[in-house]
Amino acid sequence: MLSCSTRRLLTAFSSHLRHQVTPISTFSFSLLHAPYSTSSKLRGAQTQYTFPHLISSFNHMLRMNPPPSVFQFNKLLSALVRMNHLHTVLSFSKQMESVGIRPDVCNASILINCFCRLHRVDFGFYVLGKMCKIGLKPDIITFNTLINGLCIQGNLIEAVNCFDKIVAIGYQPDVKTYSAIVNSLSKMGKFNVAFGLLEEMTRRGCQPNVVTYNSIIDSLCKYGQVDEAFQVFSKIKIEGILHSVVTYTSLIHGLCYSGQWGKASTLFNDMLDQNIAPDRVTFSMLVDELCKEGMVDKARCVVGTMIQRGIEPDVITYNSLIDGFGLDRQMHQARKVFNVMTNKDCNPNVCTYNILIHWYCKWKMIDEAEQLLDEMLRKGLSPDNYTYNALIRGFCYTRSPGVAMKLFKDLCAGGYRPNIVSYSALLHGFCELKDFDVVFSLLYEMQMRKLKPDICICNILIHGMCKAGRLKDAKKIFSMLFVGGLQPVVQTYNIMITGLCKEGLLDEAHDLFRKMKGNGCSPDRVSYNVIIHGFLWHKNLCKGIELIHEMREYGFSADNTTFALVVDLLCKKDIILENL
Repeated sequence: MLSCSTRRLLTAFSSHLRHQVTPISTFSFSLLHAPYSTSSKLRGAQTQYTFPHLISSFNHMLRMNPPPSVFQFNKLLSALVRMNHLHTVLSFSKQMESVGIRPDVCNASILINCFCRLHRVDFGFYVLGKMCKIGLKPDIITFNTLINGLCIQGNLIEAVNCFDKIVAIGYQPDVKTYSAIVNSLSKMGKFNVAFGLLEEMTRRGCQPNVVTYNSIIDSLCKYGQVDEAFQVFSKIKIEGILHSVVTYTSLIHGLCYSGQWGKASTLFNDMLDQNIAPDRVTFSMLVDELCKEGMVDKARCVVGTMIQRGIEPDVITYNSLIDGFGLDRQMHQARKVFNVMTNKDCNPNVCTYNILIHWYCKWKMIDEAEQLLDEMLRKGLSPDNYTYNALIRGFCYTRSPGVAMKLFKDLCAGGYRPNIVSYSALLHGFCELKDFDVVFSLLYEMQMRKLKPDICICNILIHGMCKAGRLKDAKKIFSMLFVGGLQPVVQTYNIMITGLCKEGLLDEAHDLFRKMKGNGCSPDRVSYNVIIHGFLWHKNLCKGIELIHEMREYGFSADNTTFALVVDLLCKKDIILENL
């Protein structure tokens, strides 16, 4: 029988059920109809089972009279959970219930775990209530699953409330309970609270493990606090907790992201010295970071090392390498990697095609991009907004905005739902043509689709107006930004200052330049060079030199145009070149 305290707990938990919960007996679950994978194995078992084998075993067990114990069913369900066949587990649980197999705590916890991983924690709490109704007392594993589910959904307050309530009724949280909340706090950047919880955890006699610390190290690195992450790394080493591949991978990622490639290389070698073998995630992360930094040849070497160690690259690794070659304008090499994927039965996905189409369009190889689109469709892959936006952009730059508009209209007629990015490409194209009738019709169409222009589109419009000599219209759009709740960015100011300088309105341009910082947008190198260009073009050398001094004080340097203008004017006037 359940204690009164447990019944009170259930009452308290009712606050978590914010949505109307459909009773499990009437909730419809269907089997996944994905192709059976012969590579899906039950890890850790003496015999390796495929998904079809488990399906067959379940059906056989269900027909036995009497059926096996729920313990045997739990082993099979746990194997399916590890294979991520969650809907199958839910369907099997319903069938077990229909033939009268009574669940135990483990069985109910498996069910709760499935719901939590499917982001339906409310159903998990329903199962908890059903457990208690039939006299099953939940254990700490049950509550850990629910707390972790709440954390995954971002409901940290509810997770903490749940934690407090189970402590109040006598449950002893274990390392998994604490780790779930520490992980959630760390992802939110609440590191002081996370460290405080670690101290409380230790005081209660529950020692953090490497998983607990890994969550903090990973989040510190993602927040750019790599030095603090290394302090935690050193602390756990002193405490005798062995680092894992996850620890090293997080730190290497943080170092790569902050441009500390030397330290990342040293740490990678240290990882090998500690006999901690890099996994596919570590290698893929290194490849991705190297490619983003334009070091695609080094990334290719990492892939070679990966293969030598017996780790086959997956689609994520290959996508990063293709992206790196595209960034480096080596489209022939990018296509070779694509072909290698296909030959190795590593099927390119929509993301793979999108990367290639994007770079083909970027480097004005629109025919190749169109061929890839046709290939996608033949293979049954559905292009998404990213695919079509890349093509619309490519058509604007390589053929004409008119051809891009025709593609756009054809796509819309076929059910394509354009987004802000789609309209940005078209607006930029027609602004360059100074065809403002089409520009205004596109803006009206956006309004009809309830798409509100963002700062990027406003920048395109302001730039187009300034370039076409319609400064009044540009100023009107700029002033409307504040009314519409959009905050101008540095590019917005730079465009507007350039337009004012072009029309000779230097005082107005300088006044706007000075207002930037007060509006929460500090001038950058481009801002200084733009305003300096304005004064130099209009032969105001003194003001230009004054701003050059100021620019240098802020650590910015003159660009080639600024330098050439000053030299030209100095050749005509008796001014000392040292002023530069």
